[in-house]
Amino acid sequence: MKKISIIIPAHNEEHRIGRTLKTYGAFFHDLRERQILEYELVVVLNGCSDNTLAVAQQEKESGANVHMLNLAQAGKGLAIKAGFAHALERENDFISFVDADMATAPQAFYDLIRNMQEYECIIASRYMPGAQIFPPRPLIKRWGSKLVYESLVRALLGLRYADLQCGAKIFSRRSVETFLPYLTVGQWAFDIELLYLCKKFGLPVREFPTVWHDQAGSKLRLSAGLAMLQSIIRVRRAHARLHETSR
Repeated sequence: MKKISIIIPAHNEEHRIGRTLKTYGAFFHDLRERQILEYELVVVLNGCSDNTLAVAQQEKESGANVHMLNLAQAGKGLAIKAGFAHALERENDFISFVDADMATAPQAFYDLIRNMQEYECIIASRYMPGAQIFPPRPLIKRWGSKLVYESLVRALLGLRYADLQCGAKIFSRRSVETFLPYLTVGQWAFDIELLYLCKKFGLPVREFPTVWHDQAGSKLRLSAGLAMLQSIIRVRRAHARLHETSR
C-alpha cells in the first residue's frame, strides 16, 4: 500500500483537535483495513497555551495512528515545515497538510489523493468551477481578495491559481525533499512560498475543486492579510536566484 502522512498544524485547538483526529482517524483506518491506503496523522502543536497537547495525547492513547510534535514558537509555516521533516523520517509516499478545524472533511481530502494522478502536488480549491462552500460566502469577500491580493501574487510571483490559501494540500515525497531546504516563511503566507517553489523547481501542481465547510473561530484576521502582502515581497527576494526548471 501507498502511505500518506497528514500533517495537522495546531495552535490552541483544544476545542477542535479531538473531533478532527477522531473523524480523520476513523476514515483512514477504514481505508487501511481495506488495503487501500496506509496513513499517519502528525499533529504539530505550535505556541499552544491551552490543553491541545492533552487532547491530542488522549486520541493517541486511544489507538489512533497519531504522531505529535510540540513547538514552542507559534506559526503555521513553522509547524508544517517541521511536520514535513518529521514525515520524511519514515516511508511516506505522500506528505500533506490539512487545517485542524476540519473545514475539509476526510472524504474531500481523500478526493484529492484519488485525483493526484501524475502530478507532484495537488491543492484544494474553494473557487474553481465545481467547488462548494458551506455556507456561501459574500461575493464582496471573494472579489476583494481576487482583485487585490491574488492580482499582486500573480504580478510578482507568476502564480495563477483560483485559490492560493486553501488549507488542504498534498505533495509527493520527491517534491517535499526538493523544496524543504528552501522554505523560509513561518506564518500564513507559507502556502504562497510552497507554490512558488513548486513553480521554480518545475513540480507540476494540479488544482482541484473541493467541498469546504467554513468553521467558526477562524484565526485569519485583517492584520494577517496585511502581513501576507509584505511576505510576497520577501518570498520573491528570498528565491530570486533560483532559476526555473521544467520536468
